[in-house]
Amino acid sequence: MKTPVQIVGAGPAGLTAAITIARRGGKAVVYDRRAEVGARFHGDFQGLDNWSTKGDVLDELESYGIEPSFKFAPFNEAVMYGPDGREYVCRSSRPLWYLVQRGTTPGTLDQALKQQALDADVELKLGTTVKDLPEGGIVAYGPRRVDGIAIGYTFETDMSDGAFAVSSNALAPNGYAYLLIWGGRATLATCMFSDFGNGLEYLERSVDFFRARAGLKWRNETRFGGDANVETRPKLQRGQTLFAGEASGLQDFLLGFGMRYAMVSGHFAGAALQNGDPDSYRRLYRERLWSHTKAGAVNRFLRTLAGSRGYEVLIKRVAKSKDPRELLRRYYSSRWWTHALYPLATVDSRFRRTGVAIDDWWDRT
Repeated sequence: MKTPVQIVGAGPAGLTAAITIARRGGKAVVYDRRAEVGARFHGDFQGLDNWSTKGDVLDELESYGIEPSFKFAPFNEAVMYGPDGREYVCRSSRPLWYLVQRGTTPGTLDQALKQQALDADVELKLGTTVKDLPEGGIVAYGPRRVDGIAIGYTFETDMSDGAFAVSSNALAPNGYAYLLIWGGRATLATCMFSDFGNGLEYLERSVDFFRARAGLKWRNETRFGGDANVETRPKLQRGQTLFAGEASGLQDFLLGFGMRYAMVSGHFAGAALQNGDPDSYRRLYRERLWSHTKAGAVNRFLRTLAGSRGYEVLIKRVAKSKDPRELLRRYYSSRWWTHALYPLATVDSRFRRTGVAIDDWWDRT
């Protein structure tokens, strides 16, 4: 394409789209209202899921031209707690996820993608707000509304590397709280899908829980917050404009993992425009991500009906499984009952939406 593709949003989806276009011989310009890539985050750890397909996520990203130049740590084990505090240990022979850091410092996923984009001659226009793409392009600017939030702390610690998670409505309504430790740094957060107004109280309860059960020790802690937009029917296209990542509402509705979906959808959007066939984006999405969208929506629907005990049933099955990675993959595969329950899950999701706008909620907190 002779005309550069306009991309709004310099997150994983937008930068992956730009890299895809550039490495296929095209030109891309990426706009972001923030002055630096990764400024939405605060050095917190997040997980790049490795269970939703049989293949490894890093191999998939490399097939798209995304090099694993960011720091990452494979996690094969996690300690999980049910709502009554009972402990379960999950172990896998292959990584369940890769821990990465988000933010503006060297080694983060965001900065690695930025450098790869620059190396591919992508033009970055940071600190520039673009609201419209009259000639089409890719919108990948992150969440548009709040469906779930994460409030937590990043800090230094002497604790050994490890991952801990607890499902309890007393700590995280309709969600979970987690503690991730890697290389002397850690992230503790509560991820909730309702009752956002009491988020700080749930966070302090989560701190107390991990202090009692995991021996939490910290210093130089800094509080952070983040938000997520999840759609049971992601918005993919409007005319010549394609939507990728959270701008489309695309991520796992059950656990909130979204980086893999963001980069995969960004790659597909970039490939579709570079090929001069924006309508092919829907086909690529349906072939690779549609089943995960439906499974995530149904998983969330069933978890909401079952309450915290729903997560405990899943935790028990994962902990007892000889191949927990394969078990989780099946949860994210579309089966006959997924198709049957998906319409109900969609209606239930819309009924339960908070209707809270992002800026309004964070301004109040």
